[in-house]
Amino acid sequence: MALKINKLYEITRQLKLAFLVIAAGIILASTYFTNRLANSLAEEERKKVEIWAEAIHQSISASENTNIEMVMKIVESNTTIPIIMTDATNKMISSLNIKEPKTNIAEFYEKEIIRLKARRAPIVVKLDKTTQYIYYDDSLFLKQLVYFPYVQFGVIIVFLLVAFFAFSSTKKAEQNQVWVGLSKETAHQLGTPISSLLAWVDLLKMRHSEDKLIGEMEKDVNRLGIIAERFSKIGSKPDLMIVSLNETVQNAVQYMSNRSSQKVAIQCHFPTEEHVFISLNIPLFEWVIENLCKNAIDAMDGSGNIDITVLQKNDEVLIDIKDTGKGIDKKKFKMVFTPGFTTKKRGWGLGLSLAKRIIEEYHGGKIFVKQSELNVGTIFRIILKTNPL
Repeated sequence: MALKINKLYEITRQLKLAFLVIAAGIILASTYFTNRLANSLAEEERKKVEIWAEAIHQSISASENTNIEMVMKIVESNTTIPIIMTDATNKMISSLNIKEPKTNIAEFYEKEIIRLKARRAPIVVKLDKTTQYIYYDDSLFLKQLVYFPYVQFGVIIVFLLVAFFAFSSTKKAEQNQVWVGLSKETAHQLGTPISSLLAWVDLLKMRHSEDKLIGEMEKDVNRLGIIAERFSKIGSKPDLMIVSLNETVQNAVQYMSNRSSQKVAIQCHFPTEEHVFISLNIPLFEWVIENLCKNAIDAMDGSGNIDITVLQKNDEVLIDIKDTGKGIDKKKFKMVFTPGFTTKKRGWGLGLSLAKRIIEEYHGGKIFVKQSELNVGTIFRIILKTNPL
């Protein structure tokens, strides 16, 4: 089952990558064709300016009897291309389709002539006794077309981000509903057989009070009750109370030590002999410690050391769980908390996801992979506020 879930996540990741590649291809193709169109329009505009310049030349050099009606229509047809006409000394003679400022007009045109001269060579109009130069800029339409690919790129990026967050939020909400429903149903289904088992244990104690195994059986049944209680709390706001972090961690460690190989050594390290007090939900927090220890034992193949270190730093409590296991690839530091992700052949891959939910949503803290090295070990860190909300 775990392998199928991991395969599903890999397929989803590949689909996301393919989607991004397609989006990038669309942007590149759009940019390429838009630039080609912009270059073609720029060439057309230059030809229009050349025709306009020739029309100006014809209108100036025409005699009194020459019909210049068509020439004037060509001159008047330019309503979009900004043009500045200068003499040989770069002094402005006339301008067209340029929005002038209210002040410093002469200075404005001097700067415009320098700017347009730097962009492209002017069109030369030779008259009988003088030579004039026509400088022109791109039309507003051409400018907008040049920036269109970047606007389109921005729109696509915004769309992708909105779609990603919407998809993630919907997916997370669905996961939460399934998670809560499954947990509640599990607790409900466990309730009846646990009650029955407790009754049978009481009956056995009455008939065989000297049998020590019945006491151990009772502990295991009570443990099932605690597990059912943990599941019942998923989806509901847990009650937090000020408790000793030292005792809570040690109780969870004691439970794991009694049920693990003698080749596994679990040690706790606290900052001082005084207990650290913090707001916790004991059953849920013990569940986190147990899950982290269980994962560490599996990573060490049932042989190695686990060190749990508690540190106080300002208004935070830091809890490091260090093992000597196989380690985690750096690329998978965040992935390990994804529901269904596991490297084991058996299991559902829910332990770390559950731990993250309990720490972050129910206790207002953080949990993450602090450090890991392949074939050396891993350190998980939990950060809790001393005065959580």
